[in-house]
Amino acid sequence: MGENSDCSVDALVSDNVADLIDLFAGQPTAKASFATKYVNRGLLDLSPRGRTRVRFSLMPARAAKLLDLRTSPIPDRLRALDDFVEAGYEVHVNLSPVVVYPGWLEDWTQLLKDLGDATGEATKSQLAAEVIMLTHNRALHEVNLGWHPKAEQVLWRPDLQETKRSEGGGINVRYRAGHKRALLDELLDLIAVHAPYLRVRYAF
Repeated sequence: MGENSDCSVDALVSDNVADLIDLFAGQPTAKASFATKYVNRGLLDLSPRGRTRVRFSLMPARAAKLLDLRTSPIPDRLRALDDFVEAGYEVHVNLSPVVVYPGWLEDWTQLLKDLGDATGEATKSQLAAEVIMLTHNRALHEVNLGWHPKAEQVLWRPDLQETKRSEGGGINVRYRAGHKRALLDELLDLIAVHAPYLRVRYAF
């Protein structure tokens, strides 16, 4: 759900999200899933009965202050994980976008430690992650230069990136293929050391 929106925010202004969570709660072989950057504690009053997966997006707090504007602070998202599990949601985390900048591995190390400190065994036992390296595109880069140029200093890195045509025909940039694999492996190694309970569903 919420491919082009954040369902946690949508639920502030519409009953549609609550209706869908209620619908899937009664489905024995289907599950709803949505990613969010916003902690909507009103969702804790619903009864998902394990049939809705909430994927909280996480990135290091220092990067989030620059890149994740007008969203819930990372500490708030971490504090919400146990509460959503207790309320009957399946809870995963999206480690994305993974942005490379000086000190990025140290920042991710701290985030992984914070994730462990914030979660109890019930959450850890069912927690899984998606790990997604940054993809960007020139059109968005040009828009961002007009309102948030500081972010583009870390998002737009021609020295590290290459172009790639998307399935929709657009031209995106991503970290160069050979280099990207090495960067991704560095992060996966950190997860293995500092969050060994965290199952990685996929990483790219």
